[in-house]
Amino acid sequence: MSAADQQISIPARLQETVRAWDGARGAAWLGSLHALVTTCLLRWDLTVERVVEPGGQLSLVLYVRRADGTPAVLKLGLPSPESAQEHAALAHWNGRGAVRLLEAAPEDGAMLLERLNGEVPLLSLAESKAMLEAAGTIQRLWVAPPEDHPFTLVADYVPALCESMNRRRELPSAAELRPLLDEALATADDLLGGEPEQLLLHGDFHHGNVLSAERSPWLAIDPKPLVGERAYDLAWLAQDRLETLAGVPGPEAAARRRLQRLSDAVEVDRDRLRGWTLFRTVEAGLWSLEVGDARTAALYLEFAAML
Repeated sequence: MSAADQQISIPARLQETVRAWDGARGAAWLGSLHALVTTCLLRWDLTVERVVEPGGQLSLVLYVRRADGTPAVLKLGLPSPESAQEHAALAHWNGRGAVRLLEAAPEDGAMLLERLNGEVPLLSLAESKAMLEAAGTIQRLWVAPPEDHPFTLVADYVPALCESMNRRRELPSAAELRPLLDEALATADDLLGGEPEQLLLHGDFHHGNVLSAERSPWLAIDPKPLVGERAYDLAWLAQDRLETLAGVPGPEAAARRRLQRLSDAVEVDRDRLRGWTLFRTVEAGLWSLEVGDARTAALYLEFAAML
């Protein structure tokens, strides 16, 4: 079967999220996917096995075979500033703690990746075990970036987030959140004034972005790489599984214990971890409000208030 004959279906979740989050530009990208898939199949001599369902929220993921029969994954991501250097981070890690990059066509947002066990993420483990495994995996990613690296600095990225947060301050649903927002902004300003490290960060590290593999128990996928301090990266893991946390007795104490355990496990300053967790969680909550996801926004903002 030729590449042109290998028909694919675009998962419903991908279509819904891309249109909801990126409007007309996202719809245009969805319309280009069939042609992009054909281009990549021909470029790298691939055969499609199946489309991964539900797949990524902002990427089309296909299980494919290379010409020699080796299984691989073809990923086509919606172009964005956050994902533009994903291929460069994976190339730098070269399989250390993360999925291995086999081929890349950044101009098309396309990557050919080693195939991991997509059906077994860290989410499949109990929370305590998952947090332990996650802490071990993320530490393997914290390496010095290459010289003259292309990655955005946390110190340059966060001010743009602050601008967006200030704009969202005017949302009707955010009126009661302004004291929490002000605290998050002030905390970020203080943290940026004394950022102690310049390491390559994953940027979007959580249990759903860590999969089991044959060559390593767990490997990270889907980075949104930045260069900065470890506490910024660890903060996104600290707010993972908020539904579970909200359901335990004494969630405020459980949130504090989670931060303490994570900071101890990877030897990150607890106050800096708390500060970046507060900032990143408030930012995520306001973003969720803006896109109309009130349920997720409530989880984020309730957790932020606990901090």
